[in-house]
Amino acid sequence: MTAVPDPRPMACPGCAAAPVSVAAPEVRRDDILLSLPEIHCHNCIRSAEAALIAHPDVADARVNLTLKRAYVTPSASVEAGTLVATLAEVGVVAHPLDRTALQSTATEAAGRMLLMRLAVAGFAAMNVMLLSVAVWSGATDATRDMFHWISAAIALPAVAFCGQPFFAGAWRALRAGRLSMDVPIALAVLLALATSLWETILSGHHAYFDAAITLCFFLLAGRYLEHRTRAAARSAAEELTALEVPRVTRIVGGVPVEVPASDVSVGDLILVRAGGRIAVDGVVEEGQAELDRSMLTGETMPVPAGPGTTVAAGETVLSGPLRVRATAVGRDTALHRLADLVAVAEAGRARYTPLADKAAALYAPGVHILAALAWVGWMLWSGDMRVALNIAAAVLIITCPCALGLAVPAVTTAASGALFRRGVLIKSATALERVATVDTVVFDKTGTLTEGVPQVIGWEDLHPEVRQVALALAQGSAHPLAVAIAAQAGEAAQVTDLREVPGFGTEALWRGIPVRMGRAGWAGVADAVTDTHLGTWVAVGDSPATRIRFADTLRPGVRDMVAGLKAAGLRVLMISGDRDAPVAATARAAGIDVAHANCLPEDKVAHIAALQAQGCNVLMVGDGLNDTGALAAAHVSLSPASALDAARVASDMVLLGAQMDVLPDVLRCARTARQRIAENFRIATVYNVIAVPLAIAGMATPLIAALAMSASSITVSLNALRGIWR
Repeated sequence: MTAVPDPRPMACPGCAAAPVSVAAPEVRRDDILLSLPEIHCHNCIRSAEAALIAHPDVADARVNLTLKRAYVTPSASVEAGTLVATLAEVGVVAHPLDRTALQSTATEAAGRMLLMRLAVAGFAAMNVMLLSVAVWSGATDATRDMFHWISAAIALPAVAFCGQPFFAGAWRALRAGRLSMDVPIALAVLLALATSLWETILSGHHAYFDAAITLCFFLLAGRYLEHRTRAAARSAAEELTALEVPRVTRIVGGVPVEVPASDVSVGDLILVRAGGRIAVDGVVEEGQAELDRSMLTGETMPVPAGPGTTVAAGETVLSGPLRVRATAVGRDTALHRLADLVAVAEAGRARYTPLADKAAALYAPGVHILAALAWVGWMLWSGDMRVALNIAAAVLIITCPCALGLAVPAVTTAASGALFRRGVLIKSATALERVATVDTVVFDKTGTLTEGVPQVIGWEDLHPEVRQVALALAQGSAHPLAVAIAAQAGEAAQVTDLREVPGFGTEALWRGIPVRMGRAGWAGVADAVTDTHLGTWVAVGDSPATRIRFADTLRPGVRDMVAGLKAAGLRVLMISGDRDAPVAATARAAGIDVAHANCLPEDKVAHIAALQAQGCNVLMVGDGLNDTGALAAAHVSLSPASALDAARVASDMVLLGAQMDVLPDVLRCARTARQRIAENFRIATVYNVIAVPLAIAGMATPLIAALAMSASSITVSLNALRGIWR
């Protein structure tokens, strides 16, 4: 592995454009997979592909914008770390991915198939409806029979193709011994086709081919809308697993050898170069470096590491190589335990019962009982099996499965569109329902409430010579604080013999005088100043060292957001892996009364679980790998677009912009949406109260059934659009 330089900001005007979906390329066995979490457009794709293809050991490179991955076909042996460094040189952030840990998803294929079924159902419904108009207008005898047979020829194959999602769902539900909304839908469609075909064979007056195919069309529209709201969702546990380092450098007989991570055993000696991610839990045996633990702990400052330091999988070595003796590998590492924690939390949240499922639990048995009673009643009254079966079919068809099927997707789609225009992407189909019941909001600190990037404060107050020396010394390090100093305006001093001392800082000669910048003791400061700010020290010769302070500034709109949440009666807390002092300072600045510091990923999950055990419905907002367990465990979750892939995947919602003050509006929109869903169910109930007696009385002709279904579906859709944002 080679050292990874700090990526330069990507000057990409096309990033403002809307993302464009790109088909996933075929993956070969020897391909190297890289995650590119910050690409946004085709300019990003061209930059990444051009940089990779220009590498002498790369035969081909393809970037998938939808999955934010690069597929690299090597022409010779090349390490993933080398490719990461190559991309960093053109400003593209990349991470190696373990291909074996990722499972292909059929999300896009399922969406296309639903859209195809919807189109076929719509085309068939229009044609059958035209034929039905002729029958309703008075066509009789041979003409009526011919139109019925043509309708059958269109409807039967169309329903067989378009109705598969409902038939398959009903079969799965029945095999599991339960009733879902698909059961009455499938039964209504099949019974409508069967009675219609029977009537056509017997030259009967009424056939329900139009009702059956129209029912499929409306329900497929609802199913497709629902699919669109959760098309972005993937398993966070899989993403976390894929972040594990696929290959490592093992020391064998004093010689570094690159091997698959799965070949490493406890007790092996592993070499991790600067910029590399540690693949095992272990203890440092040799080397001095600084570690970035922000992915696991949220700690802003890098931590020094030397012989005897305990390290964990997922941590990044910022400077200097380390030799690490493995104490835990594979499923026993901290990173894998975090993935297991997320998987358990996701399974727990999956037990939430959506409103549609609650309605189906009442609706399905009620409809079946009514249809059965209608059949029994008419059999006893008329003694005619044909009449009784037609009445039972009419009851199943007219009892509003369309309105119930559209009640939730119509509202969810309308609300999701309104929120998207305000910069919030809804990923989960039930997220809005859950947000509407939230009474507690928990925030992470670094990268969520704050920008997550140290900013120098009081730069102009420093002595000009200190500023010049600091700018010169900052050029010799990729440390986050050095990067923040290097971004300041000013002219750097001319220094010689510039070098970085891993774990301490940088030093050089200026005008023949030794200058240093880094840790307090190394810069000659015996008693370091302690306050709420990060800091580094600059020493010029024998002069007293000067402290440069840093702060992690709040995101725009954070104060207004917290005030808005409190005004709405919500409880607001902060849980962070950072130290006590910066956590307390951020909480005061944001207006948050309760804040917990020094929290590991499992501590965050425990806090969320404790709140929910008290009856709280928690909205968790976080951005880091250390937040994924809490994001998955919470009642509902949100992450900013700048979050790590795994955090975004674990979240139900993604904040696309930097402004946080939209969050109170999200809660208001969700509550309105839940109200509209409840209204839609009431509309469906009122409709059934009116329509069911007509069907049981034998007055629900195919014309009445088709008109009633269409009217109920249109009413529900229009109500979903009514004042969803207020």
